[in-house]
Amino acid sequence: MVYDNGQRPRRVVITGLGTVSSIGLGVTAFLDGLRAGRSGVKPITAFDTTGFAHDNACEVDDFDPAEWIRRVDPEELGRATQFSVAAANMAVADAGLTPEELRRRRALVSVGTTDAESRDLDALVGTQLNEGPERMAPGVVRRAQAGRLSTGIVRELGLVDVEALTLPTACAAGNYAIGNGFDAIRDGDVEVALCGGADAVCRKTFAGFYRLGTIAPEVCQPFDKDRKGILTGEGAGILLMESLESARARGARVYAEVLGYGLNCDAHHPVAPDRDSLARCMEVAHRNAGVKPEDIDFISAHGTGTRANDVTEAGAIRQVFATPPPTVSIKSMIGHSMGAASALASAACALALTEGFIPPTVNHRETDPECGLDCVPNEARPAELNVVQNNALAFAGNNAVLVLGRYREAE
Repeated sequence: MVYDNGQRPRRVVITGLGTVSSIGLGVTAFLDGLRAGRSGVKPITAFDTTGFAHDNACEVDDFDPAEWIRRVDPEELGRATQFSVAAANMAVADAGLTPEELRRRRALVSVGTTDAESRDLDALVGTQLNEGPERMAPGVVRRAQAGRLSTGIVRELGLVDVEALTLPTACAAGNYAIGNGFDAIRDGDVEVALCGGADAVCRKTFAGFYRLGTIAPEVCQPFDKDRKGILTGEGAGILLMESLESARARGARVYAEVLGYGLNCDAHHPVAPDRDSLARCMEVAHRNAGVKPEDIDFISAHGTGTRANDVTEAGAIRQVFATPPPTVSIKSMIGHSMGAASALASAACALALTEGFIPPTVNHRETDPECGLDCVPNEARPAELNVVQNNALAFAGNNAVLVLGRYREAE
């Protein structure tokens, strides 16, 4: 491909990872959790669960925002924004950049989310109902804005030549944001991008999935014949991406190359995924990335653990792949972290490429014959990986499939 001006599109690489999850804070702890098949499941503490039959989730319980956020007062930020800002700081440090170096570059900050600061909105509604609107705290009102998930990063890092976006494409939002950054760097619009997703456990979302009958009573078991649903989770995944030329010039370590992505929105149903639409999205991603189905070494599935999602996604995979590669769901470990889900899965894919392993699908007993996939049950698997695929599905048929490749110096 060559642009009209004679320039070739830039190759885009991932050089920094920031991860806030229920199985570990920071890339080293997150990697250790993935390799060990660690579970982040625990009883919910974010809100009163009286009246619910089930009360498990995957909360981040060892997060001190003051440890990770330095320029902005953490009290000015909602919990999801705290996660987002902390993960961005982690990614910048992991990439070997300083905030001063970052400020000299044209940048994009793009953060996906499902709920934004719904946790604060839950609290404000409770105050309004119980004590009256005059008792609502102005500081909480100010911080309960979705845009702060990205502008909080800008403030914390002191960025000046920057575009900040918050993308609300629900459970596929992390992949949408990463694709946004990929385009901006490839086309030369920016030099560096901090992209991913963030969300915090909140009553509103838990109650919504509970009413749909999709909350698992104990653990999440994607692709298992006895799976009972999702567990809500929280956290953030922020990837620092830059052009290959930039990474080479500063001698940066490269986790993976972003080969391409595919998006579509079928609007087939408010909540149920559509097999044919997801299959088309995978095909678009492969075409854009310049790969064939047989090139994919493993798939990080959306894999929520609900009856409908897993069968539909497995069917779409078999529709595209003559022989499906190993297909895993890290939601079995970290729960469904909503807008952060595909961003954390992208970080997991980048680490898998670098470290040579496939993360497991834990809590697995017997694979559902209707799914019929090798889900790498319970234990990580050593593997030489070259190309991996990360699926993300969202309500209203918003699909996003990302393809990453192992970076090879000689290419």
